[in-house]
Amino acid sequence: MKQRVQDVLEMIRPALQADGGDVELVDVSEEGVVSVKLTGACGSCPMSTMTLKMGIEKNLMEQIPEVKEVVQVR
Repeated sequence: MKQRVQDVLEMIRPALQADGGDVELVDVSEEGVVSVKLTGACGSCPMSTMTLKMGIEKNLMEQIPEVKEVVQVR
């Protein structure tokens, strides 16, 4: 599943990079929890929670049903 998550993140990445940010995959747990690190402008943006939940999490859950949640690590 980790490779599938990485593939979806690669599709999302250009939109984040256009705003000066990026996302790094940290871990995918057996329970379907994906841990990511937002970097660049995304790491300090006040809208990063919205980006995480409405952008990254929504896309991952739509394309990979096994994903249950996306959490941000620092």
